[in-house]
Amino acid sequence: MKKTKISTSRRVDIQNIYQSYAHGENMMHAPALLRFLHREQMEETANLETAEGLIDRYEVDETARANRTMTFNGFYRYMESKDCHVFDQTCTSVYQDMDQPLSQYFISSSHNTYLSGNQLVGRSTGDTYASALSRGCRCLEIDCWDGPSGEPVVFHGHTLTSKILFKDVIMTIEQHAFEVSPYPVILSLENHCTPSQQDVMALYLTSILGDKLLSTSLIQSTQPGELPSPNALKYKILIKNKKLSPLSQREAGGGRETDSDLRRDRERDSEDSRDTEGKDRTEEGEDSEVDGDDDEEEEEGEMEDDETEQAQTKTKGFSKLKGSGKKKKKTVLVAETLSNLVIYTKSVKFHSFSHSREHQKFYENTSLGEKKAGKLAKASAPAFVQHNMSFITRIYPAGSRALSSNYNPQEFWNVGSQLVALNFQSVGLPMDLNNGRFQDNGGCGYILKPLFLRTNQMDFNPNSYHHKLKPAQLHLKVVSGSSLPACRTGKSLDTFVRVEIHGVNSDSCARNTDTVKRNSLNPCWDSTMNFTISVPDLSLIRFSARYQTGLTSEFIGQYTLPFNCIKKGYRWVPLLSREGYSLDPASLFIFVWYS
Repeated sequence: MKKTKISTSRRVDIQNIYQSYAHGENMMHAPALLRFLHREQMEETANLETAEGLIDRYEVDETARANRTMTFNGFYRYMESKDCHVFDQTCTSVYQDMDQPLSQYFISSSHNTYLSGNQLVGRSTGDTYASALSRGCRCLEIDCWDGPSGEPVVFHGHTLTSKILFKDVIMTIEQHAFEVSPYPVILSLENHCTPSQQDVMALYLTSILGDKLLSTSLIQSTQPGELPSPNALKYKILIKNKKLSPLSQREAGGGRETDSDLRRDRERDSEDSRDTEGKDRTEEGEDSEVDGDDDEEEEEGEMEDDETEQAQTKTKGFSKLKGSGKKKKKTVLVAETLSNLVIYTKSVKFHSFSHSREHQKFYENTSLGEKKAGKLAKASAPAFVQHNMSFITRIYPAGSRALSSNYNPQEFWNVGSQLVALNFQSVGLPMDLNNGRFQDNGGCGYILKPLFLRTNQMDFNPNSYHHKLKPAQLHLKVVSGSSLPACRTGKSLDTFVRVEIHGVNSDSCARNTDTVKRNSLNPCWDSTMNFTISVPDLSLIRFSARYQTGLTSEFIGQYTLPFNCIKKGYRWVPLLSREGYSLDPASLFIFVWYS
């Protein structure tokens, strides 16, 4: 009678591999283990010392260890260890160049960080800031409103979300900012406060954050006209907000400003403020409006493409398109005390890529709603890529996402956007991708962008189907699953694995293994699939185990990682719940090869 695969378990899979190198003996000698490392695990630098080191680490039988051999139990322990994890363990430490300007990194960013639920009636809490920071988030959003007794509060305006004190939020951030990562934290202020309460905000920022708050430019640590690096800003907190910036002849002429220019601006801002009717006065017009984040539904009816935007910039004050029905936003006053805390992250309005080339300064950044950003990414991707080589862009979810759902962040990473902000409290594919992206580089929250997103030499267009890059050929064999969680009904269901590639348009795809009937504990698929990945440096691989339920399927667990962090050979893939928690010991067993 033919043996069915349904009875196959992970242990049997590993037993078969062991026997093929032990040649029927009860012991695998160190040279045989070395052959396994070379042939199967593709660990080309491994030598006999490497193999003997694994024996010392995983073999529990003292006689076997003394004879430089490995029993099956030792081999099994090795195959289930971090050394055989699908995620390359060198990526669990900071290994990338951290001395490039901030604009050269993807930065883990959250939206409405204060919310633990949806943005209509959800609960605001400081715990969500601690949680985001513990997950490597480096850009936190704080929606600030006038509160009673002169105390600014944080909540989602014009909704029934609960309120928390701004002071308490800053205390939480000060306590947890650098527990996971030493690299800079950006506080993105959605500022609706009157100048008097902005003064209170500034007082709390300076008194609570102390030396952690960046309060002056780092003149000696950056090239003229460049943002400082993550290394230069270690253990510093930056304030992202509008800044007092009176018009000057030099600003009207555009061009780049150096750090000394920035310092002179700050001095001039203070002098100018003293000459006006008080510290609450700022210039009128679009440049003094608060960040676009304050009205997340404003993108409805906005300009359709970059060309339309460029035409609009020719009109006085960059006003709205005729007949668009869009209301002009109110002018917001910025307090000098808060303005002075904005150093390298001054928020300005985005008009067009050409306007930014002519007028935007290196320390100025813009925010775009997902709809407007999506249109630009589709219609003007090369210009978007070029823009993000010099300037930081924040992308935020549409205001219509009342339940705090998320967009797919991959589209905006593809054009080099640095601050792709997501609702961290919401589970699903977007957060799976975000978690997968930022577990790289030691989970520090900063990922160096690929070279073609940092230099002008490549002329990169993520929407093209032809790239001047070396593609990767990925071969995967999904062998089996182990200890998969039981279905809610307790029944043994049909199971399969979906492998998804997330990257540029030409690479994004998904393939399924065969479905194993009535085995939801230790299914064996032995399914092979091949992928051609044209832009591997941007690609993420997502493994998703699922139950087949009629015409639909039900989520079991998933794991996402960057293509550049996947290990060759026989590897195990941990499975995570919808909420991102480990489902250990649930895992997949796969074989990986690529070139």
